[in-house]
Amino acid sequence: MRHTLPIAPQFYVTAPQPCPYLEGRMERKLFTALQGESADKLNDSLSQQGFRRSQNVLYRPSCAECSACLSARISVEDYAPSRSQKRTSRRNSDVERRATSPWASEDQYELFRTYLDSRHADGGMADMDVFEFAAMIEETPIRSRVVEYLDPARAGLIGVSLTDVLSDGLSMVYSFYAPDEPKRSLGTYMILDHIEIARDAGLPYVYLGYWVPGSQKMGYKSNFSGLEVYIGGRWQKVKDPEAFNADMHPLSTDPIAEQVANIHLPDTRPTG
Repeated sequence: MRHTLPIAPQFYVTAPQPCPYLEGRMERKLFTALQGESADKLNDSLSQQGFRRSQNVLYRPSCAECSACLSARISVEDYAPSRSQKRTSRRNSDVERRATSPWASEDQYELFRTYLDSRHADGGMADMDVFEFAAMIEETPIRSRVVEYLDPARAGLIGVSLTDVLSDGLSMVYSFYAPDEPKRSLGTYMILDHIEIARDAGLPYVYLGYWVPGSQKMGYKSNFSGLEVYIGGRWQKVKDPEAFNADMHPLSTDPIAEQVANIHLPDTRPTG
């Protein structure tokens, strides 16, 4: 008997687990599967509503007593580099960029392990083996690219970004880089380069994932002008990052049923 996929995506909620960004808090995610012929449309639509992709899943924070995580993106038109960011671009003028299909390589995994062991040894991805890494890179039902950054002097990789190409921008799904090159500020440089890639392609936004006011791990995102965050069902410009405080009020999150009811789903009916 042939079974067909449900017409509308089904949404689920994860069990609470310790928050990786704010001590003493518990995180919970609202998620749905990303599959079928309309995966691109669904990914575009939900990305514009604060969701992020992880392999074949789209998710958004839905913590029971906290709404501190804010989906963030950079408006390419409104972005202007700071003096520090201009220096970062100049320091990396020798770096070569190479965009490829989403295939994992041994060099990528070696850099990934070095990055995790140096920066996130106790994080949720610390135990990821080569097969799980390959799945993270390769299991994508949409248009994705691996953007590699190479240092000619080292003759090897110094940075990698798994990047989705959306209808309105680039989404930096996951990035990692050589931790022994602190003067290069490679994390910042890869974002700067993605802004230029988006500008050249006529795409208005670069999606950065979640910004958590008060979290040192996420603080770098507020250093970019043109930053926008998704709050209350719409994108708002961040004029003064210092004015944003993490919203940890116990009534700050709408009930799950109300959240799902307010999600706009794309029209996936066949045309013609």
